[in-house]
Amino acid sequence: MSPESTFFDKYAPLFQTHANGEEPEYELLSKEGVSVVKGPDGLDFLKVDPEAIANLTQTCIKDVEHYFRSAHLQQVQKILKDPEASANDRFVAMELLKNACISAGLVLPSCQDTGTACVYGYRGERVLTGGVDEQAITKGVYDAYTQ
Repeated sequence: MSPESTFFDKYAPLFQTHANGEEPEYELLSKEGVSVVKGPDGLDFLKVDPEAIANLTQTCIKDVEHYFRSAHLQQVQKILKDPEASANDRFVAMELLKNACISAGLVLPSCQDTGTACVYGYRGERVLTGGVDEQAITKGVYDAYTQ
């Protein structure tokens, strides 16, 4: 088997909606700024105010900066028990786990970054936002770094 096929056989998207067939956990942040409105042909549309987008973005940035997926942490932990892992492998794995504990305390982020955030947002065809999504998202990123 070639290295490429091994990689693609084990590849998992960073943001999985149904990993291993399991329903993901969701957290209701707020119902403020979100409503359902009737559109053409009586179709329901989700209306999301820009402030709700900013609040969602702020929460997401904070969570990404401070929390790791449990599946990721379990994979790192396996390195500590792997008989083929070198002393350096184990050292790096232990430091990653220590950093995960520190960042989960919400004082320092998981990595010291450059102040640049790459944000990808997707919305369905029946979502109305009534503003410039990029501005609301940028405000959320700004708030995450300044509050």
